[in-house]
Amino acid sequence: MQLVSCIENKNSKKMKEIKRDNAIINYNITGNGDTTLLFVHGSYIDQTYWKQQVDYFSTNYKVVTFDLPGHGKSGTERKRWTTQSFAEDVLAVIKELDLKNVILIGHSWGGDINLIAATSHPKNIIGFIAIDFFKNAATALSPEYQQQAVSIEQKLKTDFANTNEQYARMALLTKETPIEITNRVVKDYRNAYQPMGKEITSEIFNVLFETEKKLLPQLKFKLFLINVDYQPTNEEPLKQYAGSGYELLHIKGTCHYPMLENPEGLNKALKKAVSEIVKK
Repeated sequence: MQLVSCIENKNSKKMKEIKRDNAIINYNITGNGDTTLLFVHGSYIDQTYWKQQVDYFSTNYKVVTFDLPGHGKSGTERKRWTTQSFAEDVLAVIKELDLKNVILIGHSWGGDINLIAATSHPKNIIGFIAIDFFKNAATALSPEYQQQAVSIEQKLKTDFANTNEQYARMALLTKETPIEITNRVVKDYRNAYQPMGKEITSEIFNVLFETEKKLLPQLKFKLFLINVDYQPTNEEPLKQYAGSGYELLHIKGTCHYPMLENPEGLNKALKKAVSEIVKK
């Protein structure tokens, strides 16, 4: 593992980067404090989605954001793409930046990445927050949705951009979602790095529910969920598998991206969860 910090680019700006498993990880640190909020984005988007959270929380906390490899400004030089590997990236960021009192905050699939990281090496981690995720935790897709998943996986092989766009519009956005958010998400989904996308899509649809079933009982922290009310949360699996308990906070919204659509509501809910974690 190699730390490559303050690399000068041609515009004389300093880029902060870590290299792991052949891929550069671009990161940013804002603010100071005894507690670190480490934000992990979901599939196909990047750390810029967290701008409103960085601005809000960096006055009182150290806030760290980064682009997962294959996303944003991070590298694509990997032979294999797995959620396990992304979890190791999270741990690499914590280790190389010597982060203390870390609260992991993951959006969507970032919640699974953080779950693997937090249960495999919890040192320096004090809390766990997931955003619009674990709505059907540890539960396999129904036969109807499994059939749709198979169709999506097949279409990704021949028409990646259009298939990704259709999935985003169908599952992550609604007709009520503001057009500027829809356009941003659709653009990111269409332009996603294809070798990574094809591998992780299959894993998300077919494997990670078993990972959640195994690891949620091992999580040593109370699971804070901040979910958008455009889709319901099934709490029965959470009652069964969240080994250290959970707290569900709902916020208003029409899509999967509250950091863009309702940043004030998300920040308020995050503040509540972070305050409870820090008090312990």
